[in-house]
Amino acid sequence: MALNVAPEIASQNPMSPNDTSKPANVQWGGRFATGPSEVMERINASIGFDRRLFAQDIAGSRAHARMLVAQGILSAEDGEAIEAGLDTISREIETGEFSFSTALEDIHMNIESRLRELIGDAAGRLHTARSRNDQVATDFRLWVRDEIDHVDAALKALQAALLDKAEANAGTIMPGFTHLQTAQPVTFGHHLLAYVEMFGRDRGRFADARARLNELPLGAGALAGTSFPIDRAAVADTLGFDRPMANSLDAVSDRDFALEFMSAAAICAGHISRMAEEIVVWCSDGFGFVKLSDAYTTGSSMMPQKRNPDAAELSRAKAGRIYGDLMGLLTVMKGLPLAYSKDMQEDKEPVFDAADSLALALAATIGMVSDMQPVPDRMRAAAGRGYSTATDLADWLVRAAEVPFRDAHGITGAVVKRAEELGLDLADVPLADMQAIDPRITDSVFDVLSVEASVASRTSFGGTAPDNVQAAVTAARARFLDEA
Repeated sequence: MALNVAPEIASQNPMSPNDTSKPANVQWGGRFATGPSEVMERINASIGFDRRLFAQDIAGSRAHARMLVAQGILSAEDGEAIEAGLDTISREIETGEFSFSTALEDIHMNIESRLRELIGDAAGRLHTARSRNDQVATDFRLWVRDEIDHVDAALKALQAALLDKAEANAGTIMPGFTHLQTAQPVTFGHHLLAYVEMFGRDRGRFADARARLNELPLGAGALAGTSFPIDRAAVADTLGFDRPMANSLDAVSDRDFALEFMSAAAICAGHISRMAEEIVVWCSDGFGFVKLSDAYTTGSSMMPQKRNPDAAELSRAKAGRIYGDLMGLLTVMKGLPLAYSKDMQEDKEPVFDAADSLALALAATIGMVSDMQPVPDRMRAAAGRGYSTATDLADWLVRAAEVPFRDAHGITGAVVKRAEELGLDLADVPLADMQAIDPRITDSVFDVLSVEASVASRTSFGGTAPDNVQAAVTAARARFLDEA
């Protein structure tokens, strides 16, 4: 089977895999007399995906160089040359002028090689007191930290969209379900607020992960630290870390931060998937609770009448992809001894893929929430089916007739059975039929049997009463959006 290298990455080592005369990779030093086979070069290279760490790699190198100068390990002249060279490289990468090489394996060596071309020997001094092991761990933490900040901003925007829609529909009645069977009437606003809470917990998980990852690996060296008088605390401060990692072995071998990020992403994707499933159901002809515009639906190549909620379906599917990414990295990490093993090169692609998938699903969900329009008549009609106010009848028996709830439950079940026999809603069952079941029922029971009365009565904290929903929207804006 042919092995393909991404076409935009030019190999600097085109010789045959059996040609032992090829030179060794200069970055490896004098231990190797010849270079790797073509297959080894390709399996070893990560530049095809870790190039997206370039900004973090450059930031880490700047902080390291400044610390080396401050500690007298590197001359001020070399420090200035390194800073200028890194400025040039950053511009080249951002403008697409930089030439990436698979022969140089990864983003770190690609940048260091270009830096040497630009400033000469000073580039080689930049790697004093660091290894690629602590360098990549630092870059990766910086990238995940940045991504968590992006995810949090997207989740906050999603909560804002949900809160706007909930406020506008605080009194829009719909059926509430358990087992996808009509249970009790609720409001559409109340239903949407449930997702505000779910996505709020997601934000908390990402914040927790961010706090734990915010320790600096740089300065751990390959695994044992360094004999140079470095100042790790200064580098940590420059890069916005809370502190250096306490153990050099742990610093280079830990990928808990990546696993935590993907764990939080997986749970969040599950919430997105649940909401997407409801949107799919609500858009179906059998429900017709909401409508999505052309912006978030597609048609059929054969059936001209179709409007498919593909944005919701694809967002729903992203959960499976993110779950797979998490399981993949868990499997890679599960049996690795300390400290660094090359297996850990496989850490980035699943994280990048999970991050990209989550970002796209979040963007689609924000768009759908803002776009979808409820159909109140369909919702109200469905809320009245399935004897959804049966619990209100049982509660009335407890309050008005002082019937123990378990007895009231049985009486209500008998009334529901009679309603089924008559083909009537509960509110339309004649009083005489109800009293034949239990004479303690009076005509005041009809005050609680409408769906409007049922919803209005749910005034307990966290309940669905419209006034509660309005208050909950205000409180959620203060908690999650910093809107007092």
